[in-house]
Amino acid sequence: MDMPLLKFSLPALLALAISVTPAAAVEQNCRFIQAKAEREACYKRQEEELAAKRKPAAPTNDGPTLETLRQMRQDDDAVYRSINNICRGC
Repeated sequence: MDMPLLKFSLPALLALAISVTPAAAVEQNCRFIQAKAEREACYKRQEEELAAKRKPAAPTNDGPTLETLRQMRQDDDAVYRSINNICRGC
């Protein structure tokens, strides 16, 4: 195994991981931005991202479900009509 490559790659990956983390944290902390316009733009971006996360996904299979329920209702109505014709007290 090539030891100089291993000695170089581990610190490089560690430095990369450390440098990326603060950049993400800066974007999330809008209150520390001094310029009012930039701070408000940051809040607006966060609000849009949050709204996109909260927005429910559109149901994909409502058509077959509604059709199945409609068919079940028609079957139930047919059964109820046939039960009404039975003499229960004879």
